[in-house]
Amino acid sequence: MDYILLFFGFFLVIGGIIGSFLPIIPGPPTGWLGLLLLNLTSKVITDWTFLGVTLAIAILVVIADYIIPVLGTKKFGGSKYGIWGSTIGLIIGLLFTAVGMILGLFLGALAGELVHDSKNMQKAIKAALGSVIGFFFSTGIKLIVGIVFLVYFVRILIENKDAFF
Repeated sequence: MDYILLFFGFFLVIGGIIGSFLPIIPGPPTGWLGLLLLNLTSKVITDWTFLGVTLAIAILVVIADYIIPVLGTKKFGGSKYGIWGSTIGLIIGLLFTAVGMILGLFLGALAGELVHDSKNMQKAIKAALGSVIGFFFSTGIKLIVGIVFLVYFVRILIENKDAFF
């Protein structure tokens, strides 16, 4: 059973990193579930404080992931139309490659801003760039958390390698 938990735990931590880029997979919570599975094996002494702190970090990052792109759009002069447009564009962009996601985000924000104020193309482009910058920033935070979770997973595994292997 421990090896099944170990396998799925590792799979989830890697999935957490992948989830940093794919909005369909909640990256930090997925990575945290991997840490939880590792700690639930009989070969690892469960550190509930560690799990609590990492869960809090995962939850904060998920919340920030929704706030940061909105702040980026607003910081660059965007409106609610731009925010809605960027969200719709990102979802449509998911049907394509990673470039499609970014392009969809940008074009969606641009379209939303132009619906709001069709006469100000420069402001619309600025707001669309803000949404893309916010997206990259929040993606970077999720990626860092995912990598840290992977490092901790591997570190705990190495500390307990005699019990596993």
